[in-house]
Amino acid sequence: MKKKTIVIGVIGNDVHAVGNKIMYRAFTDAGFNVINLGVTVTQEEFISAAIESNADAILVSSLYGQGELDCRGMREKCEEAGIPNILLYVGGNIVIGKQDFEKVEQRYHDMGFDRAFPPGTDPQVDIDCLHKDLKMDE
Repeated sequence: MKKKTIVIGVIGNDVHAVGNKIMYRAFTDAGFNVINLGVTVTQEEFISAAIESNADAILVSSLYGQGELDCRGMREKCEEAGIPNILLYVGGNIVIGKQDFEKVEQRYHDMGFDRAFPPGTDPQVDIDCLHKDLKMDE
């Protein structure tokens, strides 16, 4: 079976690189072809990389709390770029302050993200979700 390709990176003006490196290693070890854009990545850079690599999913990280602002409109940009059905994940400290994560998750779903993960989520959770959402075990 062909390896699934995912694009990962830290969105916006966020320079938190440690989690990005951990996720890169976990996804690579799990057998994914990982395009790691690093930190301070724009929506357009995520989308361009996904198109260029024919990616199956875009995984956006944010740790500085501004993810909600940085991610707004991303699904629409994917649609405009011709990849309307690409899987979109987001995770980390994706909002400012302590908020009920169910409400945060719903806001991200409303923005077009397929899944949202709270801070400290084990990478295996993301990997399991990717296997399910990309129908890798069928």
